[in-house]
Amino acid sequence: MHEPDANFSLNKLFNYLNMTRTLLLIFLISFFLLNTAFSQDVTISVNAAADNKPVSPYLYGRNNSFSNVFGTPTTESEIQLYREAGLRFSRENNGNNATKYNWKRKISSHPDWYNNVYDHDWGLVCQTIESDMPDLHAMFAFQLIGKVAANKNNNFNDWGYNNSQWWDGVGQNLAGGGEVNPSGGHDALTDGDPDLYLMDWPADSTTAILDHWFGSDGLGFDPKKFQYWSMDNEPEIWSGTHDDVMPTLPSANAFMDMYFATAKKAREKFPDVKLVGPVPANEWQWYRWGDESLTIGGQYYCWLEYFIKRVADEQQTSGIRLLDVLDIHWYPSESSNADVLQLHRVFYDESYTYPGANGLKTINGGWDNSLNKEYIFKRIEDWLDEHFGEGHGITLCISEFGANSSDPTINAVLYASMLGTFSEHGVEIFTPWTWKTGMWETLHLFSRYAKTTSVRTTSDQDNMVSGYSTMNSTSDSLTLMLVNRDLSSSKTVNVNLTGFSVAHGSYTVLELSSLPGSETFISHSNNALKERTINASGNSFEISIPPLSVTAILLKGGTSDVVLSTPDIPELHNINLFPNPATGSFTLELTSIDKIPSKVVIYNIRGEKCATLNWSSPQKSTLTVPMERFESGVYFLEIRGDDFICRKKLVVKN
Repeated sequence: MHEPDANFSLNKLFNYLNMTRTLLLIFLISFFLLNTAFSQDVTISVNAAADNKPVSPYLYGRNNSFSNVFGTPTTESEIQLYREAGLRFSRENNGNNATKYNWKRKISSHPDWYNNVYDHDWGLVCQTIESDMPDLHAMFAFQLIGKVAANKNNNFNDWGYNNSQWWDGVGQNLAGGGEVNPSGGHDALTDGDPDLYLMDWPADSTTAILDHWFGSDGLGFDPKKFQYWSMDNEPEIWSGTHDDVMPTLPSANAFMDMYFATAKKAREKFPDVKLVGPVPANEWQWYRWGDESLTIGGQYYCWLEYFIKRVADEQQTSGIRLLDVLDIHWYPSESSNADVLQLHRVFYDESYTYPGANGLKTINGGWDNSLNKEYIFKRIEDWLDEHFGEGHGITLCISEFGANSSDPTINAVLYASMLGTFSEHGVEIFTPWTWKTGMWETLHLFSRYAKTTSVRTTSDQDNMVSGYSTMNSTSDSLTLMLVNRDLSSSKTVNVNLTGFSVAHGSYTVLELSSLPGSETFISHSNNALKERTINASGNSFEISIPPLSVTAILLKGGTSDVVLSTPDIPELHNINLFPNPATGSFTLELTSIDKIPSKVVIYNIRGEKCATLNWSSPQKSTLTVPMERFESGVYFLEIRGDDFICRKKLVVKN
């Protein structure tokens, strides 16, 4: 047996120590780089002159805000809350209860409560809105299924059964003499007879509400406030929700016939009606109509594209506009905070792998498990352009939505991400169904402080921190909303602006973060907004935002209608500019002035020279300038003389 070599053992020890030191150094460097990456500053770039789109006020909406039962009016405190929060739209058709609503008798059958019939008065809602919410618009629904409630005489006695408590059997078809199944579940021992509590309701009956509300002998409601009409509710699942009259789902073609009959009647009675359809129930139903394989001319179409093509073909044949707003519902199943905070990306982000994609995998007719990038609104826009042609004017809507989170701050941040995404893409209507703590705060922040025109805003870390910018109609006020979805890290954000020069000064910052479990929104002046200020000037500034937060920065433009003059030249306050805003042309007028201009230079908001005009005669006191070829927006005039320059701002609305 050989004795161990001492030198060899020492060498092994030194080599081991050197290797350990190297690994430790690599670990420390990696740790430093990793943390540097996570703490990296975010750059937000705003271009106020690009991608300008009007922001629809109907994004600031929700479902079922007003009482429709006579004797139990919407309370004054509820009305006050809606006003203070800035609620601008409400979908008031009560979801599944809309399908069998009888507007003549003011009753509806409830499919989720034994099919029992109860009082509903949509006219009461309209009266409340017109008297108490002058700035709010509402959406109701036409019934397409062909049956509506007829009477309340054949209800299941749920009070006598269990004091009207919810239990597993509330979906049994017991109205009309059904026999209850005490074991629960959907199936009754004997189903009730729907002919005892329902009546026929063709297209003429459902659209006659337009005459009743808006006609010369009607109730006199303002048609502009109630212009939007949903084409029933979730028809792809009628065989489940309304199985008393639709135990088997009708074919997609049969539904399209129902749709066309009602849409044409509605357009005839109310040419300005906004037809909103087809209102599918969830992600699976975006792509499938039951188990039916939908083909046209031998080509397979998923359900939403089939619907779009059928409407486009019928519209071309009939010459009648049959769709104004394409509407979907969505109830995602994700429950982890990290997934919930990314849900806004499902609509337009073509790079986002959505873990909840399922119906999407059937988009081509089979089952393709590799399909996981949803971008559903982008797909819909492409289908609309393909089948209707560009310039069709059909907008988008999500009229029911609910996410799985009970954390108010998560809800506030997700809601902000969706409002921001929809505003920058021109979505028209957003009315969440499930309303949770944290959402009033976000609605108030956006409705009260965001402006009317979305402008291009990009982030170099958009998955975690996004910016959404809006500008007012005169382009001199801009609100930047920053959304930080990081659950634990604050962010330093560097903001760079073009097309909008920030005046030097202090600006208000409003922030939502770390919301408690109970409701914090009381009013416009009593809420959870944390106010601070930042100093900014020129076209860039820096701001720190906390983790999981929504931050609004309220900015003012730096160029104003001021007169510049040298000390020895009096201010030229007697050069008048009218009309302002201008449409078609404007006029400059001199009054009692001894300094005569020689030329006028017109710049756009980006500082680009648009035109140079010579003052035609020193003796002429007015100069009229045609602006028909100029796009709507803000312009600046430099009125020049030999020894002075006067600057004025002009708004053009062409």
